[in-house]
Amino acid sequence: MKLIHLSDLHLGIRVNEYSMIEDQKYILKQIIDIIDEQKPNAVIIAGDIYDKAVPSAEAVVLFDDFLARLAQRKLKVFIISGNHDSPERTAFGSRIMRSEGIYISPVYDGNTEPVTLEDEYGSVDFFMLPFIRPANVRRFFESADISDCNDAVKCAIENMDIKPDRRNVLIMHQFVTGASSRSEDSVYVGGLDNVDAALLAPFDYTALGHIHSPQNCGTEKIRYCGTPLKYSFSEADDKKSVTVVDLAEKGNLHIDTVELKPLRDVVQIKGTYEEITLRSFYEKTTWQEDYIRITLTDEEDIPDAVGKLRAIYHNIMKLDYDNKRTRESLDITALDQTLSIDPFELFAQFYRLRNNSDMNDEQAALIKKIIDEIWSDEQ
Repeated sequence: MKLIHLSDLHLGIRVNEYSMIEDQKYILKQIIDIIDEQKPNAVIIAGDIYDKAVPSAEAVVLFDDFLARLAQRKLKVFIISGNHDSPERTAFGSRIMRSEGIYISPVYDGNTEPVTLEDEYGSVDFFMLPFIRPANVRRFFESADISDCNDAVKCAIENMDIKPDRRNVLIMHQFVTGASSRSEDSVYVGGLDNVDAALLAPFDYTALGHIHSPQNCGTEKIRYCGTPLKYSFSEADDKKSVTVVDLAEKGNLHIDTVELKPLRDVVQIKGTYEEITLRSFYEKTTWQEDYIRITLTDEEDIPDAVGKLRAIYHNIMKLDYDNKRTRESLDITALDQTLSIDPFELFAQFYRLRNNSDMNDEQAALIKKIIDEIWSDEQ
């Protein structure tokens, strides 16, 4: 049985105030093309369909179109809600959709009934476990000792009807110990929210969502497929892909990936204002339309740097500086108010502490002029 494993679509997300809807339309069309080439039996979407619990209208329309395309291909589709989703909204219409082979996890109620598919090797049971917190599970198992996410997932799995002689697939949206995460992957990652990978031993494959970087968790049987697009500059070096899972007879699993090519990439470039300005003329790149973070190394701030550079690099998401001032952070403490300090010298000290350098002659002259004007008005 061949499966396509997706997760963390985050439809409707805005990255540094840029809407990603156009990029998401493009990548979902590419995913459909990959599905047509791979001809899987089922598609898994392991949570975080949307970026918000109450998604935008355009995000809902986009996902509706994607589901309709999958349904047209007579594929089985398994969908769970993630921590960014509203489980109630995600599950809306799920009982009707089952007739079209689209299975959506309900709000967790203590029961995780498998959906069974058949192939030449026998039965495959799919268990859909939406994102859960301890309170979600504790209310249905009051006698269980549930203090953290590991306990919650352990209890949920123990109450699944897992048949060891069958191939079993778990679809889950949690942080599994051993996965490499970044701070923007989720506010829930780390500490008490870790889930021990050993709990997933009963499953022939665990399709995970929640972590944005594609990776296995100790074994290819436990895998995060990652996001289809880069949603952070910390992902700039990632290779985004679709995970293709081949489940043959029990114990025989093969994982492959198909790389995704975005409409616009996420790129980081660094150098002086002059170097970055000239770079586009000397290097043949597509950066002019990519999402870019520019780090300037000039010691002096460039007036309206973003506006000027945007004439060359059209989608600058972020501009910052890496220079003496930003590398050496000094604490600015209150001065002794009993001391009598010249206003200009007071500002000069502040500037020096803030920028790790003294004002130049032009700046000093301007400040003296302003101070003189202020003091003359008060006299």
